[in-house]
This record gives sequence, C-alpha cells and structure tokens, in this order.
Amino acid sequence: MSSQALYQPPEIPESDPVAIKAAAMDTRVTPMMAQYVEIKAANPDCLLFYRMGDFYELFFDDAEIASRALGIVLTKRGKHQGHDIPMCGVPIDRADDYLQRLIGLGHRVAVCEQMEDPAEAKKRGAKSVVRRDVVRLVTPGTITEERLLDPGRPNFFLAVARRRVSETEWRYGLAAVDISTGHFALSETDGPGLPAEIARFEPREILLPDSIQDDAELAAFWRETRASITPLSRDGLDPASAERRLKDYFGVATLDSFGSFDRAAISAAGSALFYIEKTQIGSRPVLNPPTRGQSGSALAIDAATRANLELTRTLSGERAGSLLAAIDCTVTPGGARLLAERLAGPLTGADAIRDRHDAVSFLVENNVLREGVRRILKRSPDLARALSRLGLGRGGPRDLACVRDGLFAARDLGALLAQTELPREFADAAEVLGALPTAIADRLAAALADELPLLRRDGGFVRPSYDPNLDELRELQQDSRRFIAALQSRYATETGCRTLRVKHNHMIGYYVEVPQNVGEDLLKEPWKATFVHRQTMAGAMRFSTVELGELESKIASASDRALRIELGLFDTMAGELVGLSAEIASGAEAMAVVDVTAGLAELAVQLDWVRPIIDDGLAFDIKGGRHPVVEAALKRDGQSFIANDSNLSGIDGGHILLITGPNMGGKSTYLRQNALIVVLAQMGAFVPAKQAHIGIVDRLFSRVGAADDLARGRSTFMVEMVETAAILNQATARSLVILDEIGRGTATFDGLSIAWAAIEHLHEANRCRALFATHFHELTALADRLERIENATLKVTEWNNEVVFLHEVVPGAADRSYGLQVARLAGLPPAVVERARTILTELERTDRESPKQALLDDLPLFAVPVRPPSTAVERDALREALGDIDPDQMTPREALEALYRLKSEA
Repeated sequence: MSSQALYQPPEIPESDPVAIKAAAMDTRVTPMMAQYVEIKAANPDCLLFYRMGDFYELFFDDAEIASRALGIVLTKRGKHQGHDIPMCGVPIDRADDYLQRLIGLGHRVAVCEQMEDPAEAKKRGAKSVVRRDVVRLVTPGTITEERLLDPGRPNFFLAVARRRVSETEWRYGLAAVDISTGHFALSETDGPGLPAEIARFEPREILLPDSIQDDAELAAFWRETRASITPLSRDGLDPASAERRLKDYFGVATLDSFGSFDRAAISAAGSALFYIEKTQIGSRPVLNPPTRGQSGSALAIDAATRANLELTRTLSGERAGSLLAAIDCTVTPGGARLLAERLAGPLTGADAIRDRHDAVSFLVENNVLREGVRRILKRSPDLARALSRLGLGRGGPRDLACVRDGLFAARDLGALLAQTELPREFADAAEVLGALPTAIADRLAAALADELPLLRRDGGFVRPSYDPNLDELRELQQDSRRFIAALQSRYATETGCRTLRVKHNHMIGYYVEVPQNVGEDLLKEPWKATFVHRQTMAGAMRFSTVELGELESKIASASDRALRIELGLFDTMAGELVGLSAEIASGAEAMAVVDVTAGLAELAVQLDWVRPIIDDGLAFDIKGGRHPVVEAALKRDGQSFIANDSNLSGIDGGHILLITGPNMGGKSTYLRQNALIVVLAQMGAFVPAKQAHIGIVDRLFSRVGAADDLARGRSTFMVEMVETAAILNQATARSLVILDEIGRGTATFDGLSIAWAAIEHLHEANRCRALFATHFHELTALADRLERIENATLKVTEWNNEVVFLHEVVPGAADRSYGLQVARLAGLPPAVVERARTILTELERTDRESPKQALLDDLPLFAVPVRPPSTAVERDALREALGDIDPDQMTPREALEALYRLKSEA
C-alpha cells in the first residue's frame, strides 16, 4: 500500500445516498493524519519516523515493516475505508538503537520532527496541528551518531559517474565521502578496474545514475555487492553543474588548488554533494577538500581476493580472525580507521612506501619515544567524528569535551615530537600538530563542567562561575527549591497534617497534596481562602495556592532563562570550533598517522617482524616467511609456526612456484602468507619474516578455497572458473597471482587440461609472479619444459603408521596426496577407508600399465599470439575447422587427436 493510495475513496453506487454519506464519513481524515500522508508522499522510499510527543510513530505499511524488522508490537490508530490503520512506535530516547537495526537491514529512514511547541499550535486554534517536517534522511552511508557507527571503521558512501573514451571503453570516476569524519576522496579507473576500486573503499552505500545501474555488463556486480544501492536520476550529473556545486560548497572560484580531476570524477563529486544536501536537509557537514588518488597508486585487489585473503573480515563476516584484527595495535578510533584504509589500499609507489617504513623504523628503534607517543594518544577521543556532529548541529556537550581533550592530546604530542629529528612522514605530522589552535581548548576547559549530560537541552554543562548571569539564575532556582521546602513545612504545621506534601507535574504545575480526610477540612473555612481545590484522587486531594503559583512562575522563568544562556554558550563554542574545522581536521589526521605508525612499530617489536626491501624491480624473495594470523592463533595455544622461504624473483618475468603435497600439509597457508606479506609491505608495515625483498606488485589476485553461488545458479566449479578468468585476463608482469587447486571441481581430464593451460598462460602471456598449488602431480613435468617454473612440496613423514605433517616447503614434487590418511583423521568409517585403499591400489596399477604422463609430455607448449588482429574480412581455415568441433561430444583421446590435426593445419 503506497502513501499516495491511502485515501482513495471506495467505489459506491451513485443511487445509494446512505452509502455515499457513510463513505464520506469513513474517508474523512484527522488533520494530523492528513499531515502524515503529505509528508510520507514526499518521502516514499523511506520509513517515516513521525514525531508525536516522546515517540516516533509509524503508520500503514511502514508500521508493518518496522514491527517485523524490530520485533515491536503492531497496534492500530483509527480506521480508514473500514480498515484499521496499523501503527507502531519507538521511544525517542531509544531511537538510535532502532535506527541502527533498520539501517543494518538496508532500510532508509526519514526523521520527521515537531518544528514548534504544541502550545504555539494551540494558539492557532483547538484543532491546529503541530508543524512537522523531515529534518534528515538516515541512510547506511550518511549516519553520524556515535552509537550507530563502528569507531574503527570508515563509513563511506560512494558516488559513481562515467564518461565514454571510445566505442567500447568507459572511464569511471568515484567520490568516496565519510560525513562522520569529513573524509572526501576522488579516484578514477577503467571498466575492468572498477570492482577492485569499489572494494578498496568498502562503502556502505553506492549512488548510481540510471545509466550505470541499467548497464547490462555491470548488473551482476551491483547485485552481488554488499553495499546498499541508491539510484540517482541522470539530471545534475554533468561535469559543469557538478563543478559549480563543488565551488559553491567549498567557497572557491576554481578547483585548481585541489588538484587536477577527470570529468568523471568531478561528476561523481557533484553527485555526492547533491546527495549530502538531499539527506541532511539544511545541515552542512564539515568536509575536507577533495583529495585525488592517482590512477594505479593503490595495489588493485578485487573483492574475491579480499574475501579469500580475509583482509578486514573473515569469510563468515567477522572481524576477529582477519588480518586487520591481527595487526591492529592502534589506540585511537581515528588511527584504527586509518589502519583499515591503508590495509584496504596498499601503495604502489616505492618512495611513498619507504617513507612509511622510515617512520616505523624510527619508532622501532626509539622505545621511549614510542611509549610516550602511545601514552598521549590513549587520552585522545574521536576528535574527527565529534567535530562532524558539531558541524551538523547534532553534537552535544560531550562532543565539545571530545574536541577539548583531543586538542590537549595533540598539543602534548606535537611538543613531544618537536624534541627530536624526525623522518618525513612524522615531520609532516609534527608540523601540523604544532600549528593547531589549541587556545580554544583552554577556553573549553574553563567553560565545561566536570560531569556532562548527553544532550545540550538537558542543561547543566556549563561550569559554575564561568558566566555570572547564569550563576545568578541557578542561585535563584536553588533558593526557590529551599522556599518550596520551607513552604511545605509551614503548610504542614498550620494544617496539622504531617503528611502534607508540595509536588509538581506537567499538567497542573506545583500543588499541595493531602490525604482525603484532611482535604475535606481544607474545603471549609478558614482554609478555603488559602487552598484552592484542583483534583480529587483515590485517597488524596490536591490544592493550589497563590504563593505556589507565584513561585512556579519564578522558577520556570529562571530555568528557561538559564537554559537559554547555556544553549547560547554552546552555540558560540560549537561555532568557533566549526570555524576552525580545517585546522582541527588536519590535526586529527596527523594524530591518526602517528597512531598507525606507532601501532605498527609496537607490532614489529612484539612479534619480531622485519623491514622489507621495496623497489621497482620484479624481485620476490622471502626468507622465513610466516602467516601473521595463523601464527598468532598458534601462539595462543603455545605452539610455534613453521616458517618457509619463497623466491619468485625474475628479470624478464616472474617465476611460478608449482606446489604439490599432502592434504592438510599447509599449502593454502603458505599461499596466503606470501600474499599477506605483500599487502603488509606495501601498506607500510614491517612483515613476518627474517628477510623480505619485494618488487612492487601492481595487482594481487588470489583464488583459494571453494564456494558455490546458488543464488545466481553457479556451481563451485563455475565460480572457480569465473575468478580464474578474471586473473588470466587482467594479471600483468608486475602482478602476484595465488592459485589453489584449479580444475579440481570437474572431471579429472577436464580439470587437468584447464590447470595445465592456465599455468602455460601465466608463464607465457601474463609472465607474472605466481604460486600455484595443485594435486595434479602430472603438472610437475612442466618444470622441465618451462624455464620459469619450479617445483616445491610440503614435507610429510610417516611414523608408526601415522602420517605427520611437517609444514615445511622444500624443492621437489610430491608423489601422492595422502588423502586416505586425512579421510581417516576426519573420522570416515574404517570400512570406507579400507575400501578406498583397495580401489586406489587398483587405480594406481592401471595407471602404471597405461600411463598418461607420456601423452602430456608430448603436448606442444602454449603459444602467445603475436599477430595483431586483422580488420580485413578473409577466410580463416583454422577458425572454420574449430567451428566444426564439438568438444562436449568428444572423448579425451578424440580431443587430443583433433588438437594434433589443428596443429598440422596451422
């Protein structure tokens, strides 16, 4: 049921006047409900939180959706067209909790507040409705409330735009905005790089123009993404209007001071600002000027690789057990967010990476300074998010205190760093910290009380003696309370009623309450002239007096005037901070940089990690490499990790290490640890190894593990092939490729042939550094035929008829996989294991009598096409011959013969 259709009158016979009258009465709506429908019609794609007193109420479809999502009671309010109007509500003071749950489920919420006091509405007439309006739209990418955000994770929304560069190619611009911190980053990429670039930001929400959302080639990607998709119309996205919006927002005449931006990036930035204006409705978040990441400046890691390597969360979606959780030694929320950003987007510039390593080395070698830095940082709250809430008008007294404490910590940190010569990254941070306007922190310390309320409307957050006028009003309030106590005592003495009490409620104000038998006496002379009867309750009576009325007026006036003074002081202080937002935001960023660096230094010292050598060559030489997450887990259990070397270095192309060995031997761990070492090295961290020399990796690909995609009709093997295709089509000579068990999801000969061809393609076409684990032992013969392929295996031994996995990688090839031993360890029935052993013995005997290895040894090698594609239309005999072949109807022998036949015709 849509809001537009809620009040369509029912169809009734024109000849039935009784029905006409009944229908007319039934379709009449209260002024309040008419207001609701009007506001809901303007926000049809949101759940409407409609403020009514101390509750946000929802009606009709919104109520039914919210009651199911939140598990709250669905009630009703009146009728429409003969049907009950569904209703549910949430209390104002718990609204954040409910918002968090709704946003987590992908809903958008329009928050509709009362824009005036109900008393003002009554002045317009008894039936007048309190003015209400939507003050903000709450979406996954635009939340700012502290309780709704993960303190250690950025909360980006991403706007996407594009421009055509050729008949078949597009250039994409992305604008990533976190309004909770003011972070505003622009980037550009081509079509193939779009998924990896989006995965780097891990946005909560993506804004898409219709043209991009409707693109058939991208439809599957938008369906798969975890982010909430918000469609945008085509209007207002052209670069000219987007550039004007950027200039107006930041108050500049030109964008040159921000850098050089692609037209698609400018369009995306304009879309992001348009969306902020739409959702914040009059509030203006404090945004940093947009920064531009150079194309290719970050290590490209697609979503599948991120998931396989469990960089920021495990495959089950948990942070615990991920690489981020294992390396996070930061002590501030800003530092935790920056660490997550650096892990998500490692650098590809050797100089910038070395600058980060210099800073980490500096603190590794200076234990006293590192401890002092971390001690100061632990005092710093979330400066960036507190400043953002103040800028949006949603801040409270505790946000002022956050900024105060953050500025004090920044001042102390700057003073500490100024005492010594610093590496470049630290020197830049120290310069920013030294220039911070910390005098305002002293004023905040003088103004704010020790105990602060959550909301500014509660008052009481200004320190006594800060403002003389405020002190005077507070003293008046306190005197009034003493006078009430004295008045109660006098009334009790005069009436002889020791249980007489002076109380207060919002309905009748201050009143005298006595037991009913005493109240009957107060209705008579001589008391009736003093005590005016107001209410009779069960067992009690309430009265008012002239003195109480005068006192109530005085107290109310003093309280209102005191609160107005406090709110005025709050606005002054918040406005001053917002005016200094650029400097304070820079200070928050500098503190985050120091925190990340100090945390990585602490990690290196605690875990004995080393500084890697980074250059622009094709080296990949790891000595004693370890898996950081697995090592941490083993250490908790009192076990040690078996370190292993890896050398994929090459001059004219990367080497491929072909790894065979037993199940459970540690192949997957070995593959992943080398990929994680690259990520750590290029994000600026030390690495878990004895030595590491890594030539810059431009793209990282990982195909490890098996999973199906039933929702899209994809088998495990299909998912494997899709991911493998992406690798073979995109990997360059500078890439690192991690492949595990390619081809195992289909028939033996099919899988073996695919794995064989994939290795040859990596060697001859991609020419990249790669680790390729397999159980197809026949592939080890490739090491004798391809110069950059080497064999390695995981050592295993048998002792007392038990298999022992040594987890040590050594040169050579495995002769078996010990699958039966692993099956027995897993608990398969002994009869099944024994029967499998009998079958395996027979299969091995058959293979020895008619081996397939000789056939594979005679296969010609993969040939890289060198001729450019011809534009002329000519007869292609080879293609015609291929067109006559139906591989699905051929046996492996027939396929091999066809391949030789085609070879002879080529």
